[in-house]
Amino acid sequence: MNTKEKFEKYIMGTYSRQNAVLERGSKEKIYDEAGKQYIDFGSGIGTNSLGICDDRWVSAVCEQAHRIQHTSNIYYSAPQADVAEKLCERTGYSKVFFGNSGAEANEAAIKLARKYSFDKYGKGRHNIITLVNSFHGRTITTLSATGQDVFHNYFFPFTEGFIYVEANNIEDLKAKLDDTVCAVMFEYIQGEGGVLPLERDFVDAIFSLCAEKDVLTIADEVQTGVGRTGKFLAGENFGKRTNITTLAKGIAGGLPMGICLADEKCCDVLSASTHGSTFGGNPVCSAGANAVLDRITPEFLEEVSRKGVYLKGKLLEISEIERIDGMGLMLGARLKTKKAAEVAKKAVENGLLVLTAKDKLRFLPPLTISFAEIDKGTEILKGLLEE
Repeated sequence: MNTKEKFEKYIMGTYSRQNAVLERGSKEKIYDEAGKQYIDFGSGIGTNSLGICDDRWVSAVCEQAHRIQHTSNIYYSAPQADVAEKLCERTGYSKVFFGNSGAEANEAAIKLARKYSFDKYGKGRHNIITLVNSFHGRTITTLSATGQDVFHNYFFPFTEGFIYVEANNIEDLKAKLDDTVCAVMFEYIQGEGGVLPLERDFVDAIFSLCAEKDVLTIADEVQTGVGRTGKFLAGENFGKRTNITTLAKGIAGGLPMGICLADEKCCDVLSASTHGSTFGGNPVCSAGANAVLDRITPEFLEEVSRKGVYLKGKLLEISEIERIDGMGLMLGARLKTKKAAEVAKKAVENGLLVLTAKDKLRFLPPLTISFAEIDKGTEILKGLLEE
């Protein structure tokens, strides 16, 4: 059996996979089993932040794998401590919890917010406001937090305690932010929801209303964080820092890691035995994260911003593209007549890996992508969209 046949026989069909068996790569180029080359405009859904097999990242991960691959979190580990220090120094947060994914990071944030409120106010103040069209993960609880009806099916009963507010509707937020609410959780840019940035006035309203009621603010930066928008955290584009921020995807350069950052107000809420993770902050994953964090300097972020402006400009030159939403190297293209899913499928056939989000094409290239590769990738896309 070939690889695809093994997948069909032995792996649950939880993904609609594109027709490519990816085998190896370098920087923003990927090759399949037959040696066909692809330009990567998706980076493993925003995960391979330094591209494929970046030399310094590979060296750091391999060096750590030769030392020790795993230690339980009942012991200390220097690579994990280094990641925590770098993140707190970079962001201004006080402490970190390590998990393995965005869903785990968001679970930690939800538990932290509810315990903060329980410790201070007792029972009955446990609801969390999330936004319509949001996406926060695929566990039962993070699906419940997700503000999309399409996900609230099959897996009943769902976790209670979530209230959905229409994004950018300040009056809806005011009406629902009552004394049963302990936190407001949101994405600055709704990624899976269609690459839709929140309006600045709405973000300002979240912070002002929450401050009045001692309600925690939670930013899901699983997709937007770690330099994706041209700032280390997307909240910097809005001049804001939430009480809690979650990270994942790009933080470890392709290895599994989820991060829950907490400020001085709530960083000591989760005490011993109230939460945990067997693999969270794994030494090898932490080595990858340290390599990523060492690369994301202010100069690196300025380059991400320039590349984002350049990519957006190249995309807008394509007549089939109606508009572009997003920031930095997190962009979504609304098409005039063609179906995004069909275009993404054809793109694979023509040597380009792109993503979709709702009815849009979504672009999350490696942060290290070159201007030359942006040119090559957009030229392939232009050929597909204008044929």
